[in-house]
This record gives sequence, structure tokens and C-alpha cells, in this order.
Amino acid sequence: MLGTNIHATKARPAARAYIVLQLLVASSIPALSAGDPVAGQHDFAARCAVCHATALGENKIGPSLAGVFGGPSGSVANFNYSAALKSAHLTWDDATLGKWLQNPSGLVHGTTMFVNLPSSDDRQDVIAYLKTLSTNQRTPPAAAQ
Repeated sequence: MLGTNIHATKARPAARAYIVLQLLVASSIPALSAGDPVAGQHDFAARCAVCHATALGENKIGPSLAGVFGGPSGSVANFNYSAALKSAHLTWDDATLGKWLQNPSGLVHGTTMFVNLPSSDDRQDVIAYLKTLSTNQRTPPAAAQ
């Protein structure tokens, strides 16, 4: 063991353990923020379903949320949006929906949406549920013919 640095030999396992720990933490962060679509469906039923339908083309007080994820704001057919939301030009992605659900009027001043979800976990769960409703169709098939 001539020429072997005893301190470097002891440091290698510690450095490896540190790197492994960092990789585990970094890889788990997206999973922690992904949301639970089943919990989101329950939150949606309790807080959102009074105003929003999940069936394509079925509007209530609020627009249908079928296929909303990834789409542009103010684009559901046959729904009368506020002028503020019509001109907002948002894309409903994770970040935008998170801000919207936390404080709709803070994101779009003048919107008629008044309900918010103060809990970050609830917002992530509802967003995960909305992703399950995604569809490439923005209007009902009968209306497109």
C-alpha cells in the first residue's frame, strides 16, 4: 500500500454514498409533485363538479374540462367566457393550472372563476385528474361534422 493515501481511500465510499443519495432525492422530486389522479377525482367531485362537467361538450356554469390539459384558455365551444379569460392567451399546463387553481383572479384579473384550491397537494391531485380527461378533440364529434 505504498503511495496510497489513506484519507482518499476512506473518502471514496462516502463520496459514492453522497452521490447516490443526491440521485435518489433528485429522481424522487417529480414523483412527489406529480399528484394522485384518484384523489384528484374525489377533490374534483367535491369542489369543481358543481360548476364543471367532464364530458366533452357539456358546459355548466363553467366550461367542460374534458381535454382542457394542454389546451388554450377560453377555447371550449359554446361557452361564454369572461372578456378577461378570452384575452388571457394561456396554455393549461401544470404550472398555469397550478397558479389558476391557487388564485384564479390573481392570474387573470376580471375572471368569473371564484373558487380556489389553497392546498398544493389538492391542486396537484386535481391537475393529475384533469390530465386523465385529455382528448385531442376540442369539440364534440357531432359538432365537427
